[in-house]
Amino acid sequence: MGPGWTALVEGGLAGYGIAIPVGAVAILIVNTAIQCGFPTGFMAGAGAATADFIYALIASLAGVAVAAALEPFAMPLRIASGLVLMALAVVGLIGVHNGSISASASTAECPPLTMYFRFLGITLINPLTVVYFTAFILGRGTAALGYSPFANAAFVLGAGLASLSWQSLLAALGGLAGRHLTARFRTFATVSGNLLVLVLGVRVLVGALA
Repeated sequence: MGPGWTALVEGGLAGYGIAIPVGAVAILIVNTAIQCGFPTGFMAGAGAATADFIYALIASLAGVAVAAALEPFAMPLRIASGLVLMALAVVGLIGVHNGSISASASTAECPPLTMYFRFLGITLINPLTVVYFTAFILGRGTAALGYSPFANAAFVLGAGLASLSWQSLLAALGGLAGRHLTARFRTFATVSGNLLVLVLGVRVLVGALA
């Protein structure tokens, strides 16, 4: 296997490694797909995958320098991330209470492009992701550090495609569930998801302040 294919596979492993652990963004993507259908959920997942792609690119180009520059801001970034997650959860719960998204939500109520940029922003607010990709590259040793521009591009492409495939699977599961859940179970699933996001946000905030 040539260096380009090796870098592509390693990028894929790194992308799945950051995307698969269930977190707040994953729950929000599933919730979006349940409420708005697969196309909108897919766009939400694509926004999150784009952020992973951007940070994989940054890590492959100047990860060590960026990671060092981010270190003094680690706590404020975690605090901001926790507050944003908590705010999103509260907004989601208020929306359920007000019935703002019905069982047959239209594209006008769930604009796919808006969801794309919303999830891009949500994921970008956690730039510590670049630290993860940098650690992965460093962990691979001198071979990874000596990647050619082509191999770097393959690594970034692999990470982006892996993240997109996982986020799309989450959106598909949410869309499938949304079509088969009754209105009551749809509400229960949405409320449960938002409460879990709220707990995760509180955990991030407490962890940052501890």
